[in-house]
Amino acid sequence: MSRTLLRSILELRPSAVRQSFFPTRSLSTSPSLLSATTEQSASTTTATPTPPTNKFSPTAHKLYPPEKPLHKPLSPQVRSLLPVLAAQPSHYATVHIHGNAYLVTPGDHIRLPFRMPGIVPGAILRLTRASVLGSRDLTLRGTPYVDERLFDCKATVLGVEAEPMRLKVKTKRRNRKKKTVRSKHKYTVLGVTELRVKGPEEIDW
Repeated sequence: MSRTLLRSILELRPSAVRQSFFPTRSLSTSPSLLSATTEQSASTTTATPTPPTNKFSPTAHKLYPPEKPLHKPLSPQVRSLLPVLAAQPSHYATVHIHGNAYLVTPGDHIRLPFRMPGIVPGAILRLTRASVLGSRDLTLRGTPYVDERLFDCKATVLGVEAEPMRLKVKTKRRNRKKKTVRSKHKYTVLGVTELRVKGPEEIDW
């Protein structure tokens, strides 16, 4: 008889502890509490900060930073030697296409190591990234690129070339199965049609 009483006491003890530590609360939906909550939500929605309309205020430089010029001003040395470079023949340039550098002159062909998407044969591309621009006597190096206002380099899309079909047999250890993978990559071919150094009268200083 004593064991049954002890077991019943032990079973009732956790319920008493739960009721003492986690009392239940009743929610009231009185009109006064509802009006207070609606007023608080309306005050939070209407208190959103608005940016200052005056751009010349002391804090306007954080929201409206000053606009940077599109091109850096050219140095006096470049201005003085640019007409000499434009007058000399046989210009060359090191152009960059998607991170790859190519030393080109008018009439050269460029075989890109990938297929350029979104172009058709006959399209004319203007190459604006060149790290070196020069002739037989003068060389202009950019930091990292030469200003695109100083030269005009155009290339025409000649077409797309495909390499021969390549077969590669893949195997695994302790496995008699073999897998043959076929690959046939395509490459875009460009032809440099124009490479010209602009004169001082053509440049917007």
